[in-house]
Amino acid sequence: MPRQVDHAGRRRLIAEAVCHLADESGLEGVTLRDVAARAQVSMGAVQRCFRTKEEMLVFALEHISERIMERVQARLVRSTQSAGTALEHAATEVALLREEHRAEARVWLAFVAQATVSNVLARTLKANYETLQEAFARLISEAGEDSDSTMPLDPRREARTLLALADGLTTHVLIGHLTPQEAHDVLHAHLAGLWK
Repeated sequence: MPRQVDHAGRRRLIAEAVCHLADESGLEGVTLRDVAARAQVSMGAVQRCFRTKEEMLVFALEHISERIMERVQARLVRSTQSAGTALEHAATEVALLREEHRAEARVWLAFVAQATVSNVLARTLKANYETLQEAFARLISEAGEDSDSTMPLDPRREARTLLALADGLTTHVLIGHLTPQEAHDVLHAHLAGLWK
C-alpha cells in the first residue's frame, strides 16, 4: 500500500525551510536544492509541491504573513482593552519589535526587497497590507470616537501612515539604528499624538 503524504504539511515544512534560509542569507540564498536539504525532503518532493521557485516563495510569504496576522488578530481581541490599546498592540506585532521575532523581521524585509522586482510577491504583499490597513482604520475610527479630541482624523490615511511607520521601525531596529524599546517609544508617541 502506498504511503500517504500530507501535502499541506509538506508545503508548510518547505515554507519553513525557505524562511530559515532567507533569514541566514536573504532570498538570493534560497535554491530548490538548499530548500530540499533544509526541509529534509527530495528535490522531487519540492517540485511536486511547487511548480516554480516563485510559487514556492509566494507560499512562504503567505505562510509568514499568516503567522504575523494570527498574532495581530490575537491582539485585536478587545474584550477588556480600548480600541487605542488594541491598535498599539497590533502595530507592535506588525513592526516585529520583540527579540523573538527578529528572524521573522529579517525574512519579512527580504520578501519586501524581493517584491520590488517581483510582481507576484508585490501583489501578495499589497493584499496583506490592505487587510492590515482596514483593521487599523477600523480601530483608529473607534479610538477616535472614544477620545475627547475634536480634531477629525482620516482613518485610512492614518492607517497607511501607521503601516509605513511600523515597517520603517522594523528596518531601524534590524540595522541597529534604534533599540526595540526606542522603536516602541516612537510608535507609542505617534499613536498618543493622534488624539490630542
